[in-house]
This record gives sequence, structure tokens and C-alpha cells, in this order.
Amino acid sequence: MMNNAKLNKIASIFLKPVYKVYEKWLWLQIKNGPIPEHIAIIPDGNRRWAKKLGLNPNLGHELGYERLKEVLNWCFDLGVKTVTVYALSIDNIRKRPREEIEHLYSLIERGLRELMGSKDIFKRKVRVKVIGRKEVLPDRIAKLARDIEEKTKGFNEYFLYIAVGYGGREEIVDAVRKLVNKVLKGEIKPSDIDENILSKLLYTGDLPKPEPDLIIRTSGEERLSGFLLWQSAYSELYFCDVHWPSFRKIDFWRAIRSYQRRERRFGS
Repeated sequence: MMNNAKLNKIASIFLKPVYKVYEKWLWLQIKNGPIPEHIAIIPDGNRRWAKKLGLNPNLGHELGYERLKEVLNWCFDLGVKTVTVYALSIDNIRKRPREEIEHLYSLIERGLRELMGSKDIFKRKVRVKVIGRKEVLPDRIAKLARDIEEKTKGFNEYFLYIAVGYGGREEIVDAVRKLVNKVLKGEIKPSDIDENILSKLLYTGDLPKPEPDLIIRTSGEERLSGFLLWQSAYSELYFCDVHWPSFRKIDFWRAIRSYQRRERRFGS
């Protein structure tokens, strides 16, 4: 009898023409609709995808990394101006096995180096920023993060923000610390503090649109896991059952279609 991996491969071969037709049909539905200006992504399920196929979990992260590069191109090709990716949480760093974290660090390092040499990043004029507590990261990654930020700081056509060593609560705490320092230095009066001032002190404070219009999470989990807690107050949420390495363009376009069908009232 054939194992599941072989059956899935055969099924994908036969279903490929069907997916192409469905992909075109989805495109016709979304092409004239409103496009999110800012999409945030929680690319979840890499390890579960690998374990389900009897593979080394590290392979799931490897393929998840390759999928992320594809999805970023889908976003920018569609006209999405800002993409924020939840790459590695501060809780992951604290709680996951050291071997797994080191492998993730190696992927993040590879990704930042590829961005540094990417012609597409400079052709599209994408500003890249790593958000989170850089002090918890290895020196080599923190340095690469600073280098890519410096190299792309003059760009403003597109924005790619990568959350590494990130936690939503930590982000708010760090913003409050900055705010307290400003008050102590006499730069701002307590009576002047409002949402806009605090928002500007968050990691995303320099973005033209820090609040995501749409947050996509894969693998069937229906929670934000501390991602962009302040910024997501009025974001549309889309939870997808497929694991991240299996995320296809039709899944992406379904998310866009779902977003377009919603009535956004922002509390009104």
C-alpha cells in the first residue's frame, strides 16, 4: 500500500488543473474589490505539517520559510502596501527547545541576508524593519536587522515588518516606558497623553498605516497569540485550516475575498 505522502503527491498532480481553474475564478471575484492596505500574517503549523508527514520538524520550518517568500510576492503583486509577519515570538524563545530556536535563528539570518541582496526589495522600494526586543536576539541577527533597516530606510513604496523576539504585551510595556521617560524629561505633559501618542511609540509607530486591515493565521488556530494586540483592535481576522507550508494562492485569495465581503464599521 502507498503511504500518505505518495497519495498526496499523486492527488496534487491530478488536482493541479482544477486548482488553476479555481484560481482564475477566484481572481475574477476579487480583482475589482478593495485590497487591504496592511496585511499581517501568523504563519502557523510548520512543525505539525512536518510531523503529519513523518518528517523532521525542521523541514517544516524550511518549507514554511520558502512559502513565506512566495506569499510576500503575492501580497506586493496584489498592491498590498504593508505586510507584517510574526516570525518568532519572545515566548517561543523562552519556551521552545534550544535546538529548534537555533534552527529558526539560522532561517531568520538567511532571510535577512537574502533581503540585503534582493534586487526585488530595492526595485519595489520596500522598507524592511525587524520589530521586537532585539536585545534578546543573537548579536549576528540584531546586527543584520540594523543593517537592513539602515539600507532600506529611505524607501516608502512598500513596507515589510518582521516580528522577531516579539510579544504584544512587551511592545505595550516598552511603549509605556518610553512615554514615562518623555514625561520625566518634560517633553510631554500627562494631560496630553492620548491614543495617538502611545500608538506612535509602538514598534509600528513609524508606519503610514500601523493597524492591519486583515490578519491571516494558518493551521486552524483561532487566536492572535499576542500579535499586534494594540493595532488589531479593528482588524478583520481570517483563520485558515491549512498548515503554513501548504498555504496556496487560492487560500490567500479566499482570505482576500472574505475581507472584501465584510462590512467594516470601526465601532460605528
